[in-house]
Amino acid sequence: MRVLLCEIVILTCAATVFAAERDYKFDGKISREVLENYLSRAITMCDLLDGKGNVDDNIRMLKNVGVKFAGRAMYMWGGEARLDSLLNRGRPIAEKVHQVDPELILQAAIFEIVTEQVNQIPIPEWVFSEFGLKSEQRNFRYEAMVYPDGHRRNQWSGGASVPDMSQLETRMWFVHLAARYIDIGVEAIHFGQVEIMDDRDPDHVHWRDMLGRVRRYAAKHARRHLVLCDAHVPSGGIVHEGNLLFDFHSFPLRIEEVPDKPHDGVLKAGYLDSIFGRSKGGATPSGWECNSLPYIVEFDNFGRSRREGQNIGAHWIWGYDEICWFAHQSEEYRNQWLRYSWNWVREHDPNGYVQMPGSRVLAAPANGKRWYWANTRSEAVPDGFGQEQTIEEIWARDK
Repeated sequence: MRVLLCEIVILTCAATVFAAERDYKFDGKISREVLENYLSRAITMCDLLDGKGNVDDNIRMLKNVGVKFAGRAMYMWGGEARLDSLLNRGRPIAEKVHQVDPELILQAAIFEIVTEQVNQIPIPEWVFSEFGLKSEQRNFRYEAMVYPDGHRRNQWSGGASVPDMSQLETRMWFVHLAARYIDIGVEAIHFGQVEIMDDRDPDHVHWRDMLGRVRRYAAKHARRHLVLCDAHVPSGGIVHEGNLLFDFHSFPLRIEEVPDKPHDGVLKAGYLDSIFGRSKGGATPSGWECNSLPYIVEFDNFGRSRREGQNIGAHWIWGYDEICWFAHQSEEYRNQWLRYSWNWVREHDPNGYVQMPGSRVLAAPANGKRWYWANTRSEAVPDGFGQEQTIEEIWARDK
């Protein structure tokens, strides 16, 4: 028995040393190995920096399972007038996260929406200077950001439209917002549905210009002189003259129903516009080449069908968006499905990683719960859905 216990201790120590050897160091550029180390420990943690839920337990959970990339930790879906208050709440939380783990990357998001509230945001002098414009005292202008022909105007609601990246005002706004996020410790930015913001920019000239300015700002001001940029890419990615626009790709899981097994879902290459096997390659912003850019797939949220439980096709999974479908399953099935999806993606496309679900809104409440938390249920998080231990186990086996 003593020999067996000694062997267990030795094996445990060896595994700990091996895990500790994973490289998370970067400065200015990031290697493929380090990037994939981060993507392999990614979790969606919506509104972490907005103080959603129990902040202390959320940070505890991140540390416990070994998260290195917290996705969508800060964002706005419209409501731009609250930017200053959002950043004021987020800064001390970001500092607290980095006190616990200085290597952890916090991701913000700049989505495919702009509302009339941007008219309340003053343009700082440095933004005019960045774009070679004469400084003036004025606010951002909503009308100068939308498609001038009315295309995609009011797509989300009245006064909430898809921005046009070919508009100078749009690029000024995106650079300003990205810089504000970077200033509080954010090191990654998700740019949403990039392809509906480039209808007048087929060669992505203006996207390349905007992202170049964001990257140059990060080179001077970011914690490690780099910001990782990604977006949803239904085309498999955006490449110009062999150069990739983004540092990594991201996309929804695109789960297919199993018709003879109500509520069951599976992954399949080629189902709808799933990204499996389709992530385009080229030269990355950090300078290395790849045949297929590493990517993450996430449990998407896009609304409520009000036909829950039915096989209605399209992007719905049994009438739910992806995170709602997941939340409505039993705890046993959720844990089983996480193991299945992780293994399936790694086996079918080694360039991909499942971004684990950690925190996300539920458009279709599950048992009265309007928010999904992966946290283990406790006094601190009584509404936890209980995937924390499973995520920890999956990653512990992934050396």
